[in-house]
Parts: sequence; structure tokens; C-alpha cells
Amino acid sequence: MSTLKNKVQLIGNVGNAPEIKNLESGKKVANFSIATNEFYKNSNGEKVQNTEWHNIVAWGKIAEIVEKFVAKGKEISIEGKLTSRSYETEAGEKKYVTEVVANEILLLGIKGE
Repeated sequence: MSTLKNKVQLIGNVGNAPEIKNLESGKKVANFSIATNEFYKNSNGEKVQNTEWHNIVAWGKIAEIVEKFVAKGKEISIEGKLTSRSYETEAGEKKYVTEVVANEILLLGIKGE
């Protein structure tokens, strides 16, 4: 049960071409976003779509898989953990970022797509 404390599972479509970086240490990192959609009916009975965007970070072997097989629009499943960090812009403004660090990825959709 201890592994369930910080676990995120998402199925969505990739929103942008993954950005791949090769670090000086030899490690590879991939950054991209995915969109998940939720549908519901409003008070008038009309179908409404709500889209949420999630920032994804993948390291090492998973980043290599992302680099080879993941493209904008591709449907994927991600499992990972939620992380938060902050940084300061050049203008001195503090920014906060929440990301999903992927530890597993599953390529969905039609084979050969």
C-alpha cells in the first residue's frame, strides 16, 4: 500500500512534439504535455467536454522510448508520480510547476499509426 501514496495514471493525447535533452551526465530527459478529456452533461442536458493539460517528464530509458515513438496527437497511457517545483524567472518572478514524472508509458492507438 505504501507505493500508492503518490501515483498518477493518465490516458490522453500528446499535445506537442516531445522536447528531448541530452544532459552532460549522459542522461536523457523528455518533456511534453498530454491532454485528458472529461465529458458530462450540463443543467440543460447538453454534452460538455472539459480538457485538462498535464506536463510530463520522462528520464532515461523511458525518455528514449518517447524520443523514438511518441509524437503530437498520439494516444498514450502514463503512470508516474506527481511532483512540484519552483524557479525564478530572469525578471525575479517566482513560478511554480506541477509535473508528472513518468515511470511507465504505454503506446495506445492503432499499430503503425
